[in-house]
Amino acid sequence: MKRVRAGTRTAPGDRHPIAVAAERTGLTQDVLRVWERRYQAVQPIREKGGRRLYTNADIDRLILLNAAAEAGRSIGQIAGLSDKALARMVEEDTDSRISRAAVAEMPAVDTEDLVTTALALTRSLASAPLDAHLRRAVARLGIAAFVERVAAPLLRLVGDEWHAKRLTPSQEHLASSIVHDILIAAMRGFTHGPDSPRVLVATPAGERHAIGAALAGAFAAVEGWNVIYLGTDLPASEIAAAAVTADVSLVALSIVHVDDRERVLGEMRSLRGRLPDAIGMTAGGTGATLLKRELTASGVRVAEKIEDLFASVGSDVR
Repeated sequence: MKRVRAGTRTAPGDRHPIAVAAERTGLTQDVLRVWERRYQAVQPIREKGGRRLYTNADIDRLILLNAAAEAGRSIGQIAGLSDKALARMVEEDTDSRISRAAVAEMPAVDTEDLVTTALALTRSLASAPLDAHLRRAVARLGIAAFVERVAAPLLRLVGDEWHAKRLTPSQEHLASSIVHDILIAAMRGFTHGPDSPRVLVATPAGERHAIGAALAGAFAAVEGWNVIYLGTDLPASEIAAAAVTADVSLVALSIVHVDDRERVLGEMRSLRGRLPDAIGMTAGGTGATLLKRELTASGVRVAEKIEDLFASVGSDVR
């Protein structure tokens, strides 16, 4: 979407050559030219000789665009946004960084102890105490740290204990269902502006484990995405149709178990083929890691850590 310039100021003090614009915005002159030519991010005044002159409004807008790009957003996604939408996005990104910094400066929380206690409550099938314990952990750490330092390690440990037959299926289901409910509530508690990027989170047909998708959805919400969470076991045709209808930038899938390698790969290839090129596709989970070579060859980015699922997706010139 090309931004329509409302008007051009003509005061001499409101016209700046590209060297001044670069110095004030922190962007190189080459980037300024690319952002104008390829993305129509701003429309500087052109003198008869072709020299660019930037207004104060242009420079203010470029500063916002640079701040949004520095937070990890693609210039291709944000160049068409209004100044108001950009300012709101940058404010949200700033608030998120401040929140993380505040968590980092808080007295250290022994997350290993939190996980150990949660496992003990799981063994005892102490449903209400486990739920309360984990919700207190969210309150103390914030949802981002909870996902990375409590929920993900706890679920890995529970899975290992279940495979070693030191936990029963009922104990494993208890821990998974409580964590899942907490993550879904947290994910839906985040609200972002309509101009924030959208991601569809689901699992492919045959994958019935919801917890990985819930982890991904909660983390995406914290990172500033509007999340369309569809749950588990969806065929490629349904996921693709939903992604196009919702106008998402990214489809993120969780693959935990691979009981039929060719079937899973067939679903993923079918989905990639049905999605427009503009929609990125990424996958995480133990199963995705096992299929990394084949998935990467099919145009699916595989993330081995949850924090990498949404990093550098479709990055453009910065």
